[in-house]
Amino acid sequence: MTQNPVKLAVVFYSTYGTGFAMAREAAEAARAAGAEVKLLRIAETAPEAVINGQEPWKANLEAMKDIPVATPADMEWADGYILSTPTRFGGASSQMRAFIDTLGGLWASGKLANKTFSAMTSAQNVNGGQETTLQTLYITAMHWGAILTPPGYTHPGIFASGGNPYGASVTASGQPLNEEDKTTIRHQATRQVELTQKLTR
Repeated sequence: MTQNPVKLAVVFYSTYGTGFAMAREAAEAARAAGAEVKLLRIAETAPEAVINGQEPWKANLEAMKDIPVATPADMEWADGYILSTPTRFGGASSQMRAFIDTLGGLWASGKLANKTFSAMTSAQNVNGGQETTLQTLYITAMHWGAILTPPGYTHPGIFASGGNPYGASVTASGQPLNEEDKTTIRHQATRQVELTQKLTR
């Protein structure tokens, strides 16, 4: 780890495990690039009866139980953010939006400004609103005054994985992440650490 490392918060919501896997991959890559990383999950807001009726959802919550829940204090701490959420009707999950809605105080005092921001998502099909989910998260970040750091077409692996310049986007299949998805996630996280280092030095 470098002296005075970049502080990066990888903040994710995951229902069935794809988002969790994406966030872990990003956190690992960011640490390898020299960042101090907080891997943080968004609190679940769905009714317990609904969760208990779906074994994969319940199992994923159990798998994530040791991951700290994101707080506004974590957002103030960080120099940059990677937000990861499943796509829900072309936008971020309600759980992610609920967390964002707790950040009004930080926004009003300028404490979310001038920090780097990129986003990742997943959906069950390729055209399930992945791009609009990322774009609307970037609109939120613009309101904060954050500095957008999407990956663009800065690595050949982005083309191999479907060519999304806005951020890593995975077609969730219930299977482990493939190598193409891992490559794009790791590139996005590494690039964000590098850009944040330039902006904070």
